[in-house]
Amino acid sequence: MILSIDQGTTGTTVTVIDAKGKVLAKVNEEFEQLYPKPGWVEHNPEAIWRSVLSCIKRSLKQLEEGGRRPEIAAIGITNQRETVVMWERESGRAIANAIVWQCRRTADFCDRLKKKKLGPMIAKRTGLVIDPYFSASKIRWLLENIPGAKKRAQAGELAAGTVDTFLLWRLSGGLCHKTDVSNASRTQLMNIHKGNWDDELLKLFSVPRELLPEISPSSGVFAVTKDVPGLPDGLPIAGVAGDQQAALFGQTCFRPGSAKCTFGTGSFILLNTGTKAALSKKGILTTVAWQLGQAGKLTYALEGGAFICGAAVQWLRDELGFIKESREVEELALQVADSAGVEFVPALAGLGAPYWDPHARGLITGLTRGSNRAHIARATLEAMALQNVDILTAMQAEAKTRLRSLRVDGGAVSNNLLMQLQADYLGVEIERPQMVETTALGAAYLAGLGVGFWSDLKELEKIWQVESRFKVGMKPAQRKKRLGLWHEAVARTLFPNRPRF
Repeated sequence: MILSIDQGTTGTTVTVIDAKGKVLAKVNEEFEQLYPKPGWVEHNPEAIWRSVLSCIKRSLKQLEEGGRRPEIAAIGITNQRETVVMWERESGRAIANAIVWQCRRTADFCDRLKKKKLGPMIAKRTGLVIDPYFSASKIRWLLENIPGAKKRAQAGELAAGTVDTFLLWRLSGGLCHKTDVSNASRTQLMNIHKGNWDDELLKLFSVPRELLPEISPSSGVFAVTKDVPGLPDGLPIAGVAGDQQAALFGQTCFRPGSAKCTFGTGSFILLNTGTKAALSKKGILTTVAWQLGQAGKLTYALEGGAFICGAAVQWLRDELGFIKESREVEELALQVADSAGVEFVPALAGLGAPYWDPHARGLITGLTRGSNRAHIARATLEAMALQNVDILTAMQAEAKTRLRSLRVDGGAVSNNLLMQLQADYLGVEIERPQMVETTALGAAYLAGLGVGFWSDLKELEKIWQVESRFKVGMKPAQRKKRLGLWHEAVARTLFPNRPRF
């Protein structure tokens, strides 16, 4: 069996799967989201770690209650990317809360970098645009704002990294300070062409090299477990990838031109470009997808992400009280035939690709006296699909390709209305696999390959199975009109000094 740890933005999921990709146990646990100031988002690293330990314990108990003896061959890790943790090497204690990828506190610093015309240089080396989304400015903020952090980092007393690095440290008893190439490519500190930390970028963001982890391939033994409650010592941790790259791998999008969209807290689309790093001029990111073993070449992908996707439904649930559980949004939205002119642009944490405006804020427009909860719920689902169309339109132009289908995964893909809206607005068939939590599956695949549990990629391709296909039901003229209304609404959210769509 492979034990897969999926440490996400709102919670942790531990899944145990067998050699045929069958789920033998699955446990999820949410943890608190912290919002100390408007636009700021934090996590307590200890809450993350407690959720991981709890899910491991409960998943193994699930196995035993099902009459199975836990026989774990390897552990895989996949994680929320860009989120930064900084801790003491000696004690392992974090010196501050983790700064989450959604956090916009470094927007002013990023604006200063843009004014210095540093965007092209950074994009050429990292494949990324200048934005608070990425890790580099977050690490800088911690060093600048936590008393004594800069001196302690320079003295080698502190360690930092994305969440995968923090979990590797804890799972190995403090013996492993590593990350994989996919996570490193999201920090804005790694040269994606060379696969190493870039000295000029480290200087630009004032990040001491001794603070950062070693960069490793995504598949291969990183470390073994030590002093982890509920697990024996010596289990190999053999696969690590950022959540979106793991989902691409779990969808078996191994060939250039294949693509997937993950509907999670945000929505994230990746298109495999093979061993070529295709640099974008349309606000689409270039990222490292994975590296298989020390001898393997880097595989790249084009990526576009919307910061708020499933989180918009959580907002309807938690802040507006429209629904009690997220799954109720589909039933509510189906109470009306359409949104009746209501548009919701969920820029609750700025806008990501292809706009990249950290100052944009959410907007509901088109309200009339007859507008009700169902119209807003419908507009929310429509927005989740429409923002993906913007990303994929730009991505296909950049890659000079046309998608024949789009594979989807994540919790929200169980919403049939959302999937049909996505097919209609995109004009491309949507494929939903039998196992929609492919992020966890991708981490398991990488770990299994790392210890020989699976022999090669062809064996993994045989495991993937489609569950449903959603065919296009909207005519091109209707689609063009609908997208025009959406773009008018998006233009109203953009920061006044930025160009309109």
